Amino acid sequence: MIDRRILLASATSLAAFSAFRWLGMGGGANAAERSGAEKFEIEKTPEEWKKQLSPAQYNVLREAGTERPFSSPLNKEKRKGTFTCAGCDLPLFSSDTKFESGTGWPSFYQALPNSILEKKDTTFMMVRTETLCRRCGGHLGHVFDDGPKPTGLRYCMNGLALSFKPADGSTT
Repeated sequence: MIDRRILLASATSLAAFSAFRWLGMGGGANAAERSGAEKFEIEKTPEEWKKQLSPAQYNVLREAGTERPFSSPLNKEKRKGTFTCAGCDLPLFSSDTKFESGTGWPSFYQALPNSILEKKDTTFMMVRTETLCRRCGGHLGHVFDDGPKPTGLRYCMNGLALSFKPADGSTT
């Protein structure tokens, strides 16, 4: 049986979360708003992005959404190859830097050179480092300092923001 205190605390938390989102403090801004006035090599209107991306990809890449943990087929991807931006196909991560973090999202300890931008993210009343594709500004995920050697970093990426290009040239 649910204790009234737990029920009340849950309802209060849900209401606070909704209020933060409504007030614009819980994310959901599009990539251009999150990145300020920054210009990217590839810029499209929301309508153009919606034609190119699935609704779930649009939510992640253009609105800084997050996919459900353990839902991406890329979690189990073990082949040699390159993970690219699902929005613009820019190479982002080598499969050599992928590791199992246990978090439910594809994780890497190092990005490819000149592939991502990092931005301070203060949504949900916490401070994190958001990662964006440097070419199209798409939201990829976040980077944390609890990863393995040699970098100590954990790039925790949304699988929906990535595509995989196998080294052998086969299609996925």
